Formats: sequence, structure tokens, C-alpha cells
Amino acid sequence: MRRIEAVLFASAAPVPREDLARAVGQGVSVDLLVEDLAADLEGRAFEIAQVAGGWMFRTRAVYAPAIRAVADVGDQLLDLSEFDVAVLAAIAYHQPITRDGLKDIFGKEISRDLIGRLHAHGLIGTGPRLPRRGAPYTFVTTEQFLVAFGLESLRDLPDREQLVDVGVGVA
Repeated sequence: MRRIEAVLFASAAPVPREDLARAVGQGVSVDLLVEDLAADLEGRAFEIAQVAGGWMFRTRAVYAPAIRAVADVGDQLLDLSEFDVAVLAAIAYHQPITRDGLKDIFGKEISRDLIGRLHAHGLIGTGPRLPRRGAPYTFVTTEQFLVAFGLESLRDLPDREQLVDVGVGVA
């Protein structure tokens, strides 16, 4: 269990099960060790989160205001507007999608600046292009998107009809 703790502590990205298995050896249940470690951390300021195909340490959300008040978190803060999140959601649900595809959804041009900010935060990346000259770029979400929103995979996105029911429609 402490080997898993050390690996997760040292890693800035989620660590997949296969990598943790190499740290503890064959025949050992990584899932049980992670469960034991999570129980051991109960009541602490950080937890183990299963995101983006692996596990990582994260500070519990309740401590976010204290961290922002004191620590230099710099570019880790997303500071996304409601519209930014809507564009990000559209990319997540429709990926790969072009800027024209986003324009069709929102009825207006999506600025290169917004796309650039989402890309700079590591939330989106460039997706596949059609194999023809001049084909437009497409956008897809990244592992950092999954980490930022606490998702194991895109299958964990809320059902689109549920979003519409609460007034956050994603066409």
C-alpha cells in the first residue's frame, strides 16, 4: 500500500492500474490496496481520485478556498465563464468537432481566443482532420479535461437529456 502511496504522491498525472501493478508486483490486487489507502486517508485533507484511466492524489474540494487564499496556484485555476464551459461541453459531447460545428451549435462564431484558452489550460487538443488539403482542424477533450472535471472517462459525462432538464442544454 505504501508503494502505491509513494507512486501517486510523486506523480503529477493519473497513474494507470498497470503501472501501479508494476510497483507492487504480480498477483497483488491493486484495487484492494487503493481501497485500503483511501480508507487510511479518510479525514485527511487529500484523497485518492480515480480519473482519466488511473488514480491520483487530490486535495479535497472543501479546502479549495484556503489553498487559493495562501498558495501560489497560478495557472492551475481554470476561471472559466459559463459560455466557456458550454463550449467545452459541446466539444466533449460532439468530438471531434470543428469551429464550424461549434458555430452551428451556438449560432455564432467561436473565437480563436476562447479555443486558445481552452487549449492553453490543456482541456482540449487537436483532433483528427479529414485526409484532404485544407481540411479544418477538429477539437477533442484531453486527459487534463477528465482530471479537471473528475471524470474517469467520457462515459462519465452526464446524460445530455439530464443537462437539458436542468437548463444546461448541449445541442
